[in-house]
Amino acid sequence: MSNENHESVIGSDVEIIGTIKSNGTVRLDGKLEGELLCGGNAILGKSAQVKGNVTATSVTIEGKINGNILAKDKIEMKATATVNGDIKARRL
Repeated sequence: MSNENHESVIGSDVEIIGTIKSNGTVRLDGKLEGELLCGGNAILGKSAQVKGNVTATSVTIEGKINGNILAKDKIEMKATATVNGDIKARRL
């Protein structure tokens, strides 16, 4: 079984205080107060609320982030995205 397409999902009813580290893709629909470190992609859904920094290969944002975003490849911000912080990526 290959982990290449493995995605961790954090539902909208979940609140986490601390750091999330993953080698794969993480989809966050809940609340995070802390850092999100992904070796793969970070997908922040419409109901996502992050207070902290996000680091990933690419980041897709539909929710709210209060923190800095560092993407090794690209950042994709949807119309519903709200970002308060610095963003750094090859492509936006």
